[in-house]
Amino acid sequence: MTLVKRQNGNPSTLNSFNSFFNDFVTRDLFDWNDTSVTNTTIPRVNILETDDHFRVEMAAPGMRKKDFRIELNNNVLLISSEYKHEEDLPESHRYSRREFSFQSFRRTFHLPDTVDNDNIKAHYENGILRLNIPKKDEAKRKPSRVIEIS
Repeated sequence: MTLVKRQNGNPSTLNSFNSFFNDFVTRDLFDWNDTSVTNTTIPRVNILETDDHFRVEMAAPGMRKKDFRIELNNNVLLISSEYKHEEDLPESHRYSRREFSFQSFRRTFHLPDTVDNDNIKAHYENGILRLNIPKKDEAKRKPSRVIEIS
């Protein structure tokens, strides 16, 4: 989300409109969508951009890497999980309280044309799913250079 600086904490009507317009137009670079089948919270993400790549970090503690499905279709990245917790308890056992909640979710991200779709890598460790999404060479920031005048 783009942070918007307000002047003196009291924006004018024009500034408010500009702020709304800027937020709407410049939404997030990855333009994400979130859905949860159970209407509960879904794993949140951080997106870091460097000159060479984007890094997506998804907080998903308590899951296993086999619980995730990551798909790429054109420039749409889908991260989903369908977790089914099935437990066979003997008849003599029953819960007096059950608060654990396992859920399914889907997160979609529209990737910019500047990413190298063929080299996306994912890694899950300590409750964090990390995706490294490299940029194409032509999209990487080039160092400044002096142009000689002939």
